[in-house]
Order: sequence, then structure tokens, then C-alpha cells
Amino acid sequence: QVQLVESGGGLVQPGGSLRLSCAASGITFSIGTMGWYRQTPGKEREWVASINSGLNTNYVDSVKGRFTMSRENANNTIWLQMNNLKPQDTAVYLCYAQARPQTSMMYEYWGQGTQVTVSS
Repeated sequence: QVQLVESGGGLVQPGGSLRLSCAASGITFSIGTMGWYRQTPGKEREWVASINSGLNTNYVDSVKGRFTMSRENANNTIWLQMNNLKPQDTAVYLCYAQARPQTSMMYEYWGQGTQVTVSS
């Protein structure tokens, strides 16, 4: 079965760091872009960052300079290094992966999420 397994969340103080990982398995088709959304109660799900198979990255403005994505294509694993964390970064972080079984189709898969809490 398809699984996106996230890890690395936790409780940190403002200014601290966390490193999230997401490993995709069971996806038989080529994975293009992988990335992260975050969800806070009462707010719309927000796209955070992405990395494509060519290792090009994109970030939402609020995390630029603080978050860095990396990827190991061989095992469809991505990492999100989060530095200088702020309370507003508190959210459930959800990993996603986009796969194309054929050029005219795209599937999107989601992980269960990992909680990041930034608080004193």
C-alpha cells in the first residue's frame, strides 16, 4: 500500500530547530514533486515548501531563509530542515507526493502529518 511516513516533529522553543523527514513507499509510478503543507486549527491548509525531481525548491515567503528542503530520489525521501522556528510555525506538517502513472494523469498522496509546536 502507499505510505508517506513522516517523522521529526516535536516541541521546541522559539529560535530552535527541527528536521522533518518524509519517506514515500508503495508508489509504483514516478514521483515528481514532493513537499509539505501545514495545517493549523481554524486556518486554511497552507503550502509550505516543495522540491521536484530535479531538486529545485520553492518556499512560501514566510519561511524563506529559515527552512530548507532536500531530497533523496533513490528512495523517495525528503527532509525539511527548519531553523529559527517561530510560534507561528506551529502546525501539523503534512507531507505530499505527486506521481504520474502516465503523462495525462497525476495522483497526489498525503502523509498523516507530524506535529510541530513552537512555544516557550
